[in-house]
Amino acid sequence: MSVRQEPTRLKMFFSSRLFVVLFFGLSLLLVFGFIRSYYRDYKVKEEIRQLETQIDALSKQKLESMEILQYVMSDDYVEEKARTELNLKKPGEGVMIVEDNNTEKEVSNEENEGSGRILRNPLKWWYYFTKGKE
Repeated sequence: MSVRQEPTRLKMFFSSRLFVVLFFGLSLLLVFGFIRSYYRDYKVKEEIRQLETQIDALSKQKLESMEILQYVMSDDYVEEKARTELNLKKPGEGVMIVEDNNTEKEVSNEENEGSGRILRNPLKWWYYFTKGKE
């Protein structure tokens, strides 16, 4: 006696074309969702890397700014600015004034009396070596 079993509805559904189409569609949706989430994860990690490099650059800039601020607030900076911009001196210091007797200006003025233009450095050397000091 052979027992022949009739296919049940469940077995018929799993062996039908409808199941294959639904399974393929569901698989496609899952793969598409995985790829999309992987791409989003990649973009987020890339943005995190960019922000970390920006943080490093800003922290370096902050350190430089803090060093500059400390220097500007120091007594050395105040003294330097007082000497250079305000022409002040410390009590007990003497001031020496040095006048610049520039012979190049005299030569260039003699050579350019009528033209009114300034000579370039190579031309000044040419005059220096060819004409000498008269």
